[in-house]
Amino acid sequence: MSGCDGAPAVTKDGENDALYVKASESLRNQPIPQKLMEAMGVLMDEAWKAGVMVDTAGLLPSKDAFRARIADGKVTMTDGPFAEAKEVVGGYAIMDFKTREDAAAWTRKFMEVHIVGWPEWQGECEVRPMYAADQVPGDCN
Repeated sequence: MSGCDGAPAVTKDGENDALYVKASESLRNQPIPQKLMEAMGVLMDEAWKAGVMVDTAGLLPSKDAFRARIADGKVTMTDGPFAEAKEVVGGYAIMDFKTREDAAAWTRKFMEVHIVGWPEWQGECEVRPMYAADQVPGDCN
């Protein structure tokens, strides 16, 4: 698997991956269970100590957000919540994985923490390689 510019889709040392956690907006409007927060804290501590965590944060529900959209050469701004959205990004992490297998293993751990800490939660985690500072995006047609 490769990126649109032919670069490997699994980042090399010094490059990062972005993880986006998506879930239904209805779940984002519920309080996050303490059990999940505690389990996530343990996993994040493990990731920092392992040297794979670069940055992470949860995001507030979309009722506190706005969107900017370009259509027909004009910018429009829309305040949340976004009723048309089936899933919204609820958090992110920037991580430094050495291999695709490492990325998959850490992502699985992350998702399993949700199973333990919030059994009703349903969602997904999208993992996307990031361009390194010295990469110029290629043709992504």
